[in-house]
Amino acid sequence: MNEPPITDHLAAWRVASLGDREILEGIVAPQHDPTSPELARALAAWDAEGGAHYWDAYRGVRWLVLVREHTPPKERWWRPALLFVLTLVTTTTAGAALAGLTLGVGHFSAAALRAGLGFSIPLAAILLAHESGHYVAARRLKVDASPPNFIPMPSMWSLIGTMGAFIRIRSPIYDRRTLFDIGVAGPLAGAVVAIPVLLAGIALSVWTPVAPMPLAHQFVLIDGAVFYFGDSLLFTLLRMPFGVPGTLQLHPAAVAGWVGLLVTSFNLLPLAQLDGAHILHAMSDRAQRVGAVFVWLALLVLGMLWFGWWIWAALALAVGRGRLTHPPVLAPERPLDQRRMIIGWLAVALFILTFAPVPLATP
Repeated sequence: MNEPPITDHLAAWRVASLGDREILEGIVAPQHDPTSPELARALAAWDAEGGAHYWDAYRGVRWLVLVREHTPPKERWWRPALLFVLTLVTTTTAGAALAGLTLGVGHFSAAALRAGLGFSIPLAAILLAHESGHYVAARRLKVDASPPNFIPMPSMWSLIGTMGAFIRIRSPIYDRRTLFDIGVAGPLAGAVVAIPVLLAGIALSVWTPVAPMPLAHQFVLIDGAVFYFGDSLLFTLLRMPFGVPGTLQLHPAAVAGWVGLLVTSFNLLPLAQLDGAHILHAMSDRAQRVGAVFVWLALLVLGMLWFGWWIWAALALAVGRGRLTHPPVLAPERPLDQRRMIIGWLAVALFILTFAPVPLATP
């Protein structure tokens, strides 16, 4: 690592080698101004050469963290692009079914295509925003991460035509700030897109006198079968401005927004290596350990209302290789700053608001 112009301004520093990346972190020497033109020029040169840096504070001193990749990852973008196109096809087919129409080989109509795209495009936008939030944050911090990968699912096996999307982190996470920034970026970005989509979808939906199910006041009809979608606090709040009592027959766009909130909730579960565990572990490793056990046990109880929670409880153990706790970061000494702690608690509140005890029900 070629660091002399920067280390001249540091009282102490250490260098860590993480595969194809090197990280230098140090304390700015008392005799040097962290805002000095000389240091600013050195940092600008560092960034221009493909590096990244950020400032942190701990125990009353300013810390400087610098990251540089030896070789930026070479991505095979054709694979995520193909998965995205396939997912757009399967979700468009599913969206047509949600509108009571059929779209497929030998069953094509402009009305079915419009209805299908009215679901697939908003849903793709929500999922892409979520995963792109993770990806952009990771690449900004020079963490090796895969592009967003969508998972298509034939509509005959899935109401929504997809199993979601994901990115894969391929390099170790250095400190709490890096873990937090990557973890929180996805749910917040996804929610920012999902909420206006949901509001627009509710406005297009139809209020009916159909009797609701417990904790589920909205439904769709598919081939004559009724599928109820569960209530969350946020969904209930977003329905209120429309002021019409009754059960809501959801427009495909409303289903996309509802799915966006559900995906946000699933990812914010503080289990293993889900987004919620990233965020809570960065805030407090003890809070994540306690929260993981509490939430996992709660899922076992809620599984009696919706068996899908038992699947999520098993998946959490599988992802965590038998552990519910989040693996430690390499340098956990520095806590998050106050601004990030506030954002973290907002993410916890978002989890509570988007959580649906019974996501899906049938009469």
